[in-house]
Amino acid sequence: MEFVWFILVGLVAGWLAGQFMKGGGYGIIGDIIVGVLGAVLGGFLFGKLGISFGGGLLGAIIVATIGAVILIFVLRLIKRK
Repeated sequence: MEFVWFILVGLVAGWLAGQFMKGGGYGIIGDIIVGVLGAVLGGFLFGKLGISFGGGLLGAIIVATIGAVILIFVLRLIKRK
C-alpha cells in the first residue's frame, strides 16, 4: 500500500511542480516520474539540511514538490545549453 501512496504523492507533486514552473504538467506518466524523482531529491536535500515538514501526507507532498521544482529547474538549465 505504501507504493500506491508513493505514486500518488509523486503524481500530485509532479503536477504541482509543473504548475509552479509554468510548464503546465507533463502528462500523468511524466508527472509521476518528475514527482517521484523530486521526492527522492527533496528527501535527500532536506535530510542533509536537517529540515523536516513533519510526517504524513502533506509533509511528503511538500518535500516532493520542492524536490520536483528543483529537478525541473536543473533540467531546464541543462536543456538550455
